[in-house]
Amino acid sequence: MTKRDIVVRIAEELGEEQCVSPGHSIKQETVLSIVQKTLDIILGALARGQTVELRNFGVFEVKVRKARVGRNPNEPQADVPIPARAVVKFKPGKEMRQQVLKLTPDRPAKS
Repeated sequence: MTKRDIVVRIAEELGEEQCVSPGHSIKQETVLSIVQKTLDIILGALARGQTVELRNFGVFEVKVRKARVGRNPNEPQADVPIPARAVVKFKPGKEMRQQVLKLTPDRPAKS
């Protein structure tokens, strides 16, 4: 699913809502600007090192990975230093975990 798919779906669903007067719908351009502004605000908060918590969805937070030594698969004898760096981590919320868990294929019970 892309950002465009999200915009189209929101515009369609809000166009069917009672709060929009008959014959009027929210334009996709308006929805796109709202979605983009939301993403920009999340990005800005993460860029400042803040945690973004979206209830029932999940938590985005910035973590710093420690420096470490890696290996080049083409030259396993050569060590490659990997510097410390900040990365974004996502922890899904309870509701998301439950919904995604439903996709798990049935597994045989442990004996």
